[in-house]
Amino acid sequence: MLPNRAFVLGGAASGKSAYAENLTYLYGKSRVYLATAQIFDDEMAAKKNRHLAQRGDDWTTIEEPFDAATVLKQAGPDQVYLMDCATLWLTNHMLAEHDLDAEQDRLMRAMNTCKANLVVVSNEVGQGIVPDTTLGRRFREAQGRLNIDLAKNCDLVVQIVAGLPNVLKGRLP
Repeated sequence: MLPNRAFVLGGAASGKSAYAENLTYLYGKSRVYLATAQIFDDEMAAKKNRHLAQRGDDWTTIEEPFDAATVLKQAGPDQVYLMDCATLWLTNHMLAEHDLDAEQDRLMRAMNTCKANLVVVSNEVGQGIVPDTTLGRRFREAQGRLNIDLAKNCDLVVQIVAGLPNVLKGRLP
């Protein structure tokens, strides 16, 4: 059975995004990629273009660095949305000095009422060293709280390590 909401997390370059993309194909529905990255330099622009080419034309891409909640409210039951990634979404709000608790509450409400199936990708940042800056420590704590909330609100939680899935909650389809 396919989960209504799936949460895929892992470290940098762990294979989490590829795993999440592959998961969306199992639904047999129209796929929508909710991209949260902001493009500030040539390296990020090249990465975006590479990912668009890899996904191909059978995806609709929505670029929304801040208001994922509104995008998810517009989703239909004949779609599966892939939000990649919650970490960049959080970073965008943190650097813009938005109310993180309010934005996270909005996102969770939108996820829980979303008519589409949903797969959310996020980074696991709590297994590394303690950041040496105040901003770094604030981010790590905020990311941990967001990941806990995402895991609580999803039917399937999968941690990706070295490209391999480790199921933390639910069952793999």
